[in-house]
Amino acid sequence: MTQQAWAAPTASSPVDATVALPGSKSLTNRYLVLAALAEGPSVLRAPLRSRDTLLMASALRALGARVEDTPGGSPEDIGAWTVTPGPLVGGGLVDCGLAGTVMRFLPPVAALAQGSTTFDGDLRARERPMEPVLAAVRSLGADLDDSAGGSPGRMPFTVTGRGHLRGGEVTVDASASSQFVSALLLAGARFDEGLVLRHAGGALPSAPHVTMTVEVLRDAGVVLDDAEPDTWRVAPGPISPLDVSVEPDLSNAAPFLAAAAVTGGRVTVPGWPERTTQAGDGLRDLLDQMGADVDLTREGLTVRGTGDLYGVDADLHDVGELTPVVAALAALADGPSQLRGIAHLRGHETDRLHALATELNALGGDVTETEDGLHIRPRPLHGGVFATYADHRLATAAAVIGLRVPGIGVEDVGTTAKTLPDFPGLWLGMLGR
Repeated sequence: MTQQAWAAPTASSPVDATVALPGSKSLTNRYLVLAALAEGPSVLRAPLRSRDTLLMASALRALGARVEDTPGGSPEDIGAWTVTPGPLVGGGLVDCGLAGTVMRFLPPVAALAQGSTTFDGDLRARERPMEPVLAAVRSLGADLDDSAGGSPGRMPFTVTGRGHLRGGEVTVDASASSQFVSALLLAGARFDEGLVLRHAGGALPSAPHVTMTVEVLRDAGVVLDDAEPDTWRVAPGPISPLDVSVEPDLSNAAPFLAAAAVTGGRVTVPGWPERTTQAGDGLRDLLDQMGADVDLTREGLTVRGTGDLYGVDADLHDVGELTPVVAALAALADGPSQLRGIAHLRGHETDRLHALATELNALGGDVTETEDGLHIRPRPLHGGVFATYADHRLATAAAVIGLRVPGIGVEDVGTTAKTLPDFPGLWLGMLGR
């Protein structure tokens, strides 16, 4: 095992734990953007503080907003952020890390600023698709230069704003990422003419994330019409300040709830909302299909393993972020699985389909990549180092494998801090260690 690898613990008995998770990254970053564009100060309660959200907060500060700890001694104020908008100014160099929400949500905001903002990030971030949102920002009236890196439509690029953006009608192909749609919608009310956005291309992936964007916009008083399929009309107008509590991150619950299924134990995640736009809520049906007992009550979501772990034929197009943990469960199941509808995962933090197939096969698995997914045939697995490719969800999937397979080393487990601070500590706590 390499020095950098984290020794994934093997479960010696069924887990029995309650795991409280921090706030949703997707909601936190959407709220941060809207708060920075609002007419007055906003309060975000229980936000996620992870690499992705701290990068977003830092970028918005560079663009003129103040993001500060909320003063006050009441329990609900602990950990809260107060966001005070200011005149938007060129932000110099914005570090996007590997955060798709930062690199995609903020170019339209930077186009509203006075001055130039350069966007760059981790090496892998320079490979992630950006062209649809950059082309849209250009067509809406922004000055954008993406020639510095030698690869048009990729980072690094510079947006030079004039304090406003014309806006109007634009068509994008968002088949590679729903974030292209969300990015334009979040800033659309601040465009001079508002926004009429149309998606033209293959099926829109991760559609719940767009629904989430629409809901948070309406919470902020933005007038938005999405009655026509693949078309969104945002009226120009003010964005109201927010006072919101951020839901727990349901996608980050995936490895912990999977642990109950793998070990035949019980895990409860408190605060699970009865109604949500988070894609992670898809875990309820998926874990049920794979043989676990799933129960949602006022106390939260409880998953109990039954001793059976079934293979599944699942279209994960709308919940692609759950794929790594579902693939880990499928590799440990009693029968084969077909995971479909997730070709877009090739453009995430890494090519997740290729990475999962490579790493599971290196442990003795039998995984075949398909055009839009994975075919997984369970085989006896053995120990080894599971490479994570700087992808937080690969690291958590490897931890799930390690519950049953001794000797799993997780390379660069620290990458989980992208969306989940101290994953190793939470994991060991779940196991009572």
